[in-house]
Amino acid sequence: MVKLKRNNTTVKIDAGELVGYEVNGYQFIHQKGSPGWSSADTEMFPIIGPVNEADFRVKTPKGEAVQDQHGHLRQMDYELEHQTDTSAVFAKEYESGTEVSNSKFPEKSTEEALSWPYDFRFEKSFLLTDDDLEVHFKISGEEGMPFMLGYHPAFKLHSKSPVILAKGKTISLDEVLAVGSRALQVADCTSITLKDEKEITIETEGFGNFMCWTEVRNMVCIEPISFYPYAVEQVNIHQGFQMLKDSAQFKVVLKPKA
Repeated sequence: MVKLKRNNTTVKIDAGELVGYEVNGYQFIHQKGSPGWSSADTEMFPIIGPVNEADFRVKTPKGEAVQDQHGHLRQMDYELEHQTDTSAVFAKEYESGTEVSNSKFPEKSTEEALSWPYDFRFEKSFLLTDDDLEVHFKISGEEGMPFMLGYHPAFKLHSKSPVILAKGKTISLDEVLAVGSRALQVADCTSITLKDEKEITIETEGFGNFMCWTEVRNMVCIEPISFYPYAVEQVNIHQGFQMLKDSAQFKVVLKPKA
């Protein structure tokens, strides 16, 4: 467990997963073991969304790749590369064609192993400042590699009537629940505020969109995404790819209100 500390703020990171962001005694992150989701955050890469209706196959310029929901990066382990009192850097490296065990097999998937026809390095870093928590992502690898990226943090809900503020509109928890597993799309948006007992704003660079998901009332996932996967049929998920040019960088800033 990596702990970052600054003033009255504590961040806890378990093998690259943000499992705690506590500011003045108030916990913003969904706690593992609580109802709703078994994780606290994860990354969706190199695809976002399910592919079960496409026989778990995704089209790439190098042929079809075997993928499962939200990609195979989440099935890999992070290595801690650097740590200070207020920062930490984690990375995953992948060699093209390497089979990665699929934790969804056999209960939720027919695919025992996943693979991708490109080399890549995926870096996730945390920086705790006086005012906020920055989460940076850097993708490097083969020129022209297709990919999409989503960040999937879960926020603990403390009140019965939290709201999400986005693009001048107010979204209720009931509206998110009503959409179900597809997740509520918030298109062309770089900043969302979750208003609960305390307030936190999620600001982003590089993603351009959000989707919001929950199936319970004690947490909500507010997910920056480069592409909303339900905009196309699963067999056409490749239409949401962007192409890597040397490297790509994305940023998420969690800004609690004082």
